Amino acid sequence: MDNETRTLFFAFFNEIGIIAQLSRTALEARLPKGLTLPHFSVVNHLIRVKNGQTPLALAKAFQVPKTTMTHTLNGLVEHGFVEIRPNPEDGRSKTVWLTETGRRFRDAAIKSIDPDIDAFRAQYPEDRIRDLVPSLSEIRALLDANRD
Repeated sequence: MDNETRTLFFAFFNEIGIIAQLSRTALEARLPKGLTLPHFSVVNHLIRVKNGQTPLALAKAFQVPKTTMTHTLNGLVEHGFVEIRPNPEDGRSKTVWLTETGRRFRDAAIKSIDPDIDAFRAQYPEDRIRDLVPSLSEIRALLDANRD
Protein backbone atom coordinates (compact mmCIF):
# COMPACT_ATOMS: atom_id res chain seq x y z
CA MET A 1 0.00 0.00 0.00
CA ASP A 2 1.38 3.39 -0.91
CA ASN A 3 1.64 6.24 1.58
CA GLU A 4 -1.12 8.29 -0.08
CA THR A 5 -3.61 5.42 0.24
CA ARG A 6 -2.56 4.75 3.84
CA THR A 7 -2.99 8.45 4.67
CA LEU A 8 -6.43 8.52 3.02
CA PHE A 9 -7.74 5.51 4.92
CA PHE A 10 -6.23 6.72 8.18
CA ALA A 11 -7.86 10.13 7.69
CA PHE A 12 -11.21 8.43 7.00
CA PHE A 13 -11.14 6.37 10.21
CA ASN A 14 -9.67 9.25 12.19
CA GLU A 15 -12.58 11.50 11.19
CA ILE A 16 -15.09 8.79 12.13
CA GLY A 17 -13.37 8.40 15.51
CA ILE A 18 -13.52 12.14 16.21
CA ILE A 19 -17.19 12.28 15.16
CA ALA A 20 -17.93 9.30 17.43
CA GLN A 21 -16.19 10.96 20.38
CA LEU A 22 -18.00 14.28 19.89
CA SER A 23 -21.40 12.61 19.49
CA ARG A 24 -20.84 10.33 22.52
CA THR A 25 -19.89 13.31 24.66
CA ALA A 26 -22.99 15.24 23.54
CA LEU A 27 -25.32 12.32 24.33
CA GLU A 28 -23.70 11.46 27.66
CA ALA A 29 -24.02 15.09 28.79
CA ARG A 30 -27.80 14.82 28.38
CA LEU A 31 -28.28 11.46 30.12
CA PRO A 32 -29.88 11.48 33.57
CA LYS A 33 -27.48 11.69 36.50
CA GLY A 34 -25.90 8.34 37.33
CA LEU A 35 -26.30 6.95 33.82
CA THR A 36 -23.46 6.61 31.36
CA LEU A 37 -23.04 6.01 27.68
CA PRO A 38 -22.40 2.27 28.26
CA HIS A 39 -25.83 2.05 29.94
CA PHE A 40 -27.47 3.71 26.95
CA SER A 41 -25.43 1.64 24.49
CA VAL A 42 -26.50 -1.70 25.98
CA VAL A 43 -30.18 -0.68 26.00
CA ASN A 44 -29.86 0.57 22.42
CA HIS A 45 -28.13 -2.67 21.39
CA LEU A 46 -30.90 -4.81 22.90
CA ILE A 47 -33.48 -2.85 20.91
CA ARG A 48 -31.49 -2.56 17.70
CA VAL A 49 -29.87 -6.00 17.52
CA LYS A 50 -31.50 -8.60 19.77
CA ASN A 51 -33.20 -8.72 23.15
CA GLY A 52 -32.54 -11.66 25.48
CA GLN A 53 -28.79 -12.05 24.95
CA THR A 54 -26.45 -13.50 27.52
CA PRO A 55 -24.07 -11.19 29.41
CA LEU A 56 -21.17 -12.95 27.69
CA ALA A 57 -22.65 -12.29 24.24
CA LEU A 58 -23.09 -8.63 25.17
CA ALA A 59 -19.51 -8.43 26.45
CA LYS A 60 -18.29 -9.87 23.15
CA ALA A 61 -20.47 -7.49 21.14
CA PHE A 62 -19.04 -4.50 23.01
CA GLN A 63 -15.54 -5.97 23.15
CA VAL A 64 -15.27 -5.51 26.91
CA PRO A 65 -14.43 -7.97 29.69
CA LYS A 66 -17.39 -9.89 31.11
CA THR A 67 -16.80 -8.20 34.49
CA THR A 68 -17.20 -4.77 32.88
CA MET A 69 -20.44 -5.87 31.23
CA THR A 70 -21.68 -7.33 34.53
CA HIS A 71 -21.07 -3.96 36.20
CA THR A 72 -22.97 -2.14 33.43
CA LEU A 73 -25.84 -4.64 33.61
CA ASN A 74 -26.05 -4.26 37.39
CA GLY A 75 -26.55 -0.52 36.89
CA LEU A 76 -29.26 -1.18 34.33
CA VAL A 77 -31.02 -3.60 36.70
CA GLU A 78 -30.85 -1.00 39.51
CA HIS A 79 -32.56 1.54 37.25
CA GLY A 80 -35.17 -1.01 36.16
CA PHE A 81 -34.08 -0.87 32.51
CA VAL A 82 -33.35 -4.60 32.16
CA GLU A 83 -34.25 -7.87 33.84
CA ILE A 84 -31.83 -10.74 34.22
CA ARG A 85 -33.57 -14.09 33.69
CA PRO A 86 -32.40 -17.70 33.65
CA ASN A 87 -31.34 -18.88 30.22
CA PRO A 88 -33.97 -21.41 29.10
CA GLU A 89 -31.40 -23.10 26.86
CA ASP A 90 -28.60 -23.31 29.44
CA GLY A 91 -29.39 -23.31 33.15
CA ARG A 92 -25.87 -22.17 34.00
CA SER A 93 -26.23 -18.78 32.31
CA LYS A 94 -28.58 -15.82 32.32
CA THR A 95 -30.24 -13.69 29.66
CA VAL A 96 -30.80 -9.93 29.61
CA TRP A 97 -34.24 -8.58 28.77
CA LEU A 98 -35.23 -5.00 28.24
CA THR A 99 -38.09 -3.61 30.30
CA GLU A 100 -40.63 -1.02 29.23
CA THR A 101 -38.79 1.43 31.50
CA GLY A 102 -35.62 0.69 29.53
CA ARG A 103 -37.38 1.37 26.24
CA ARG A 104 -38.68 4.70 27.58
CA PHE A 105 -35.17 5.59 28.80
CA ARG A 106 -33.75 5.01 25.30
CA ASP A 107 -36.52 7.03 23.65
CA ALA A 108 -36.05 9.89 26.12
CA ALA A 109 -32.26 9.84 25.66
CA ILE A 110 -32.61 10.06 21.89
CA LYS A 111 -35.15 12.85 22.22
CA SER A 112 -32.85 14.71 24.62
CA ILE A 113 -30.37 15.35 21.82
CA ASP A 114 -32.99 17.04 19.62
CA PRO A 115 -31.41 20.47 20.24
CA ASP A 116 -28.02 19.16 19.12
CA ILE A 117 -29.50 17.52 16.05
CA ASP A 118 -31.51 20.65 15.19
CA ALA A 119 -28.35 22.77 15.40
CA PHE A 120 -26.51 20.28 13.18
CA ARG A 121 -29.42 20.08 10.70
CA ALA A 122 -29.33 23.85 10.31
CA GLN A 123 -25.75 23.56 9.03
CA TYR A 124 -25.74 20.22 7.23
CA PRO A 125 -28.46 19.16 4.78
CA GLU A 126 -30.67 16.23 5.68
CA ASP A 127 -30.43 14.75 2.18
CA ARG A 128 -26.65 14.37 2.57
CA ILE A 129 -27.16 12.46 5.81
CA ARG A 130 -29.76 10.27 4.10
CA ASP A 131 -27.18 9.52 1.39
CA LEU A 132 -24.37 8.77 3.88
CA VAL A 133 -26.19 6.40 6.24
CA PRO A 134 -26.32 3.36 3.90
CA SER A 135 -22.58 3.58 3.19
CA LEU A 136 -21.75 3.97 6.87
CA SER A 137 -23.99 0.99 7.71
CA GLU A 138 -22.20 -1.08 5.07
CA ILE A 139 -18.79 -0.11 6.48
CA ARG A 140 -19.95 -0.91 10.04
CA ALA A 141 -21.23 -4.33 8.95
CA LEU A 142 -17.95 -5.09 7.15
CA LEU A 143 -15.84 -4.09 10.15
CA ASP A 144 -18.13 -5.98 12.53
CA ALA A 145 -17.93 -9.15 10.44
CA ASN A 146 -14.13 -8.99 10.41
CA ARG A 147 -13.41 -7.95 14.01
CA ASP A 148 -12.83 -11.37 15.56
